Amino acid sequence: MKEYNLPNNTMIGGWYIPAPLCDELVHIFQTNADKHVEGVVGPHPAKVNKEMKTSTELIIDPYYQHETFFKYRKNLDQVMRLYEKKYPQLEDFSTYGMIESCHIQHYKPGEGFKGWHFERSSKHDNRCLVFMTYLNTVPDAGTQFKYQDITTPAEKGLTLIWPPDFTHTHKGQISEKEEKFIITGWLGFA
Repeated sequence: MKEYNLPNNTMIGGWYIPAPLCDELVHIFQTNADKHVEGVVGPHPAKVNKEMKTSTELIIDPYYQHETFFKYRKNLDQVMRLYEKKYPQLEDFSTYGMIESCHIQHYKPGEGFKGWHFERSSKHDNRCLVFMTYLNTVPDAGTQFKYQDITTPAEKGLTLIWPPDFTHTHKGQISEKEEKFIITGWLGFA
């Protein structure tokens, strides 16, 4: 699996999953329009806040029975193993994995996660890592990481993993011209 090289001290890992799998995930989103919801933000209870984030989402249960999702989980597991190899201290973690629903998110031109945020902001969160895969390539529509002072590119198949805490405060770059698709979620202690 090809690595997207990021400095070790960022604690962000990135590897590419197959591009055709990304197309299959977008197809799942597009063929389930009756299950789309507006994107929400914030700790429990999360709410719609269009100044912070605008998106349309398909929420997928971690046990969703679909061949494409099985293939995605298999590729995500490979990325997780590579991340563990890069940061071997993870071997000291208790068992963890995808225990929450993940989200396929669609951003129309001008939409996105506009505000700085991080993924564990509540005592209710059992999150130890975050994952995100860009499902299409969009110039200048990556993810900005505030304290790492880097922006990852929105390249089809690039799958990122990083810690969920305030140390990895981030926001999306907004494309005014192109739509963007991602799948994102959290890995938690089992």
